[in-house]
Amino acid sequence: MAGGPIVRRPSFRGQGGTLFGIHIVNVLFTLGTLGWYYFWAKTRTRRYIFSQTEIEGDRFAYHGTGKELLLGTLKAFLVFFLPISILAKVPQLNVPMAVKIGCWVGYTALAYLFVPVAIVGSRRYRLSRTSWRGIRFSFRGRTWELMKIFIKSTILSLLTFWLYYPYFLVHRQAYLISHSYFGDERFDFNGEGRDLLGAFVVALVLTPFTLGLCWFWWAARKRRYLWEHTLFAAARFRSTVTGGALLGLYAANALMLIFTIGLAWPWVKVRNINFTFRYLELVGPLDLARIQQQAQFASTTGEGLAGFFDTGFDLA
Repeated sequence: MAGGPIVRRPSFRGQGGTLFGIHIVNVLFTLGTLGWYYFWAKTRTRRYIFSQTEIEGDRFAYHGTGKELLLGTLKAFLVFFLPISILAKVPQLNVPMAVKIGCWVGYTALAYLFVPVAIVGSRRYRLSRTSWRGIRFSFRGRTWELMKIFIKSTILSLLTFWLYYPYFLVHRQAYLISHSYFGDERFDFNGEGRDLLGAFVVALVLTPFTLGLCWFWWAARKRRYLWEHTLFAAARFRSTVTGGALLGLYAANALMLIFTIGLAWPWVKVRNINFTFRYLELVGPLDLARIQQQAQFASTTGEGLAGFFDTGFDLA
């Protein structure tokens, strides 16, 4: 009789104590340089976390640099936030009402549209700086494609009193996953928004009766669904996380941070990563030997912009 499907599980070898040491040095250097070391601090943390993340006996590597993050942030500030700041200040001056309205419309539009710019740019940069077994990841989606998803979803969400939100989540995930590559092998996503609609409506209905705690079960359902519909070659991801487990994780993390005045952050970070990997599997056959390197160039501007907006997925 043939055996069952091949199951691969990621693991994290890092320790909260080690990350705490890195964190303390980062904080001291950042304070001593009036904030300039922040970009190198973030890079040091990412390198440690990726170097301690393992699957199939091999660990990931992060190749970004602090200089890249600094230059990307400066570029993002000059190209994006300077115009936004000017548009925000002009209405405070003694100018005609038409000018104030125009600036407000421009400010709102720019701030809204730059969110997808940040998501695409940061994902492109982070994946291009990540490798496993010497092969780089990459992201090859176009910013305008995500902008169209944002614009369409915002309009339909308003018209449906936010019932379109699950469709937006799935469409965004499909775009981000289906344009992501490991070497020359593309990831894929085959979910449908309607599959999450029922759970979303139930969460809305139960919110007043559960004091909002039902959203942990919605978050678990969403996480399971998004992972289970993510594919890589002939293999498929699988998540078994539950709402109760998520509630317990966040409750314990909150208590740790409160009673240590934030000093437990490194241990909370390690707990979150270990929690994610505990419930995550990659199931099915993989011919890793045939995957070839296809490195892609990625600008740091989007990564700098994401630092302001705090968007995009990041282990670190």
